[in-house]
Amino acid sequence: MQVAALPAIVLVPLAIVATSTVVTGCLLSVRQLGGLQPLELASYDLMVRLRPDRATDPRVLLVAITESDIKAQKRWPLSDLTIATALQKLQQFHPSVIGLDVYRDLPQAPGTAALAKQLQQANVIAITKVQDADDLGVDPPPGVPDDRIGFNDIATDPDGVIRRGLLFVDTDNTTLYSFSLRLAIASLRQQDISPQAGVLNPSNLRLGKTEFIPWEATSGQYRTVDAKGYQILLNYRARSQAVRQVTLTQVLNGAIDPSWVNGKIVLIGTTARSAKDRFLTPYSTAEQQTASMPGVVIHAQMVSQFLDAALDQQPLFWFWFPWAESIWIGVWVVLGASLAWFIRHPLGLCLVITLTITIALGTCYVLFLHQGWVPTAAPAVGIAVVAILVVSYRAQQAQRQQIMMMKLLGQNTSPEIATALWKSRDRLLKSGKLPGQRLTATMLFTDIRNFSTLSEQMPPENLLEWLNEYLSAITQEVKANQGIINKFTGDGLLAVFGVPINRVTPIEVAQDARLAVECALAMGDRLQALNQDWQQRHLPSAQMRVGIFTGPIVAGSLGGKDRLEYGVIGDSVNIASRLESYAKDQQTEACRILIAKDTLVHLQDKFAVEPWGPLALKGKQQLIDVYRVLGYANDL
Repeated sequence: MQVAALPAIVLVPLAIVATSTVVTGCLLSVRQLGGLQPLELASYDLMVRLRPDRATDPRVLLVAITESDIKAQKRWPLSDLTIATALQKLQQFHPSVIGLDVYRDLPQAPGTAALAKQLQQANVIAITKVQDADDLGVDPPPGVPDDRIGFNDIATDPDGVIRRGLLFVDTDNTTLYSFSLRLAIASLRQQDISPQAGVLNPSNLRLGKTEFIPWEATSGQYRTVDAKGYQILLNYRARSQAVRQVTLTQVLNGAIDPSWVNGKIVLIGTTARSAKDRFLTPYSTAEQQTASMPGVVIHAQMVSQFLDAALDQQPLFWFWFPWAESIWIGVWVVLGASLAWFIRHPLGLCLVITLTITIALGTCYVLFLHQGWVPTAAPAVGIAVVAILVVSYRAQQAQRQQIMMMKLLGQNTSPEIATALWKSRDRLLKSGKLPGQRLTATMLFTDIRNFSTLSEQMPPENLLEWLNEYLSAITQEVKANQGIINKFTGDGLLAVFGVPINRVTPIEVAQDARLAVECALAMGDRLQALNQDWQQRHLPSAQMRVGIFTGPIVAGSLGGKDRLEYGVIGDSVNIASRLESYAKDQQTEACRILIAKDTLVHLQDKFAVEPWGPLALKGKQQLIDVYRVLGYANDL
């Protein structure tokens, strides 16, 4: 009774689905715990660096306080008079709004009164710093109203890189606006664009048609990040020349183009390294000379982003819902598992998996160019991991199949046949069995003459040792001639030449026949050597008979669940057996080899034979032309 088994066509998708499900589940769990966040952020940084920089924003001007400016003024912090003079010079060219990214909570004489007068201008925005746990806040300049004050705090990721921008921060008393948002709103109001309540959520900020969705701790590819306040993902415009820049000295000397200031947003802030107001950005890894970006430049990038969003020139970053990201990751994992299952060649698989990962990353990059931040590292890791697991599973499965196949074949195949079998295992193995296959093969039966008489002359343990010597010798000859020992018959065996790989051409069938006869002659030589050795050890010598026949058979698994063996059946097997046992007393040589004409036609006169004529073999109604093999034709 056979045990039902799932068809291979069902097992394949089951293996793919099971492995993909496990890998996807583990990947999503690790991702949820933040294990993939460093890889995702590194991928984000790489895509930021790879995408082309956008053109310099002419709507924003940065007045940079450089090291040369500080040396020229011979002091730091700069005096109130210097700042007031710069503001007065800029106001002459009618800027839209001026943002002073310089702390002025304490007077820096001389010029304190002059600076206070300039700060009273309606288009000047000053800064403050939000108090933290250590109460290290910085007060705004005295006398500047709250609606012209913005905090210049910057949200930092766990790795110290600036990827997010703050819009609002709630304190115990009020809601504070960021410095960059104050500048953008002040400029947009002059274009009749004012902050509005969001459409998706009334508590969201909307500028123009763009609604700013607050960033959360698990938004995009973040999983462990401080999402306090109202944040968005910062969309850098360029790595260096995001906005126009002039130096403070140029402004003080009047050496700037008035058109760069007229109607523009002007930011004043330090870019000098000695001021230590610099931060890591996604560009930092690749920029050896400018590994950090001044805070005022980051604020300018954010101002440009606000303007683009409000004026519908550049959309904000978007991301998928968690379920969509899970499907995205799962699809790539399933694809990786499928490729690893169906592509067997190691080099081909490596190339295809590498190409698939490249396509996945490329797709993520294309989406990123359209402001989409989707899981990038997770699909790549998933493809690689599932490929390794599937290949490992396949290797384990192949080992089990090889053990089963070798068990079915009695572990007595030649290396050449074993290799050929293993290369064709997918075709041969079916539902845990070797399916029945019609073949043309050559059967070889052997037996020891008068074995019963020999058995009476020796103790059983000595007989077993003697018999094993004999069987070991002839087994080696079968394997050396690319045959398969199908089974042992006590003092003999059945060897088959031409299974389980089907011989489809006459040349292949003839080769099997020649190998079988060569094997029989080699057996005879080995037996003579054994007899000499046995005589010296005072053990009995032996004679053997061999019957060979070439013809059609059916080969496949025989037995049930608990016991399987590789069997060959058919009339050709019976004829070979009858040739071996025919006329047992007509033997003078150590090894008698009888073949039928069906084998002789394939030998091409390579062997010398003696015709015995048409004979009636036991159990056969038709006469069989029988020949005795004398040896190689060239040796006689």
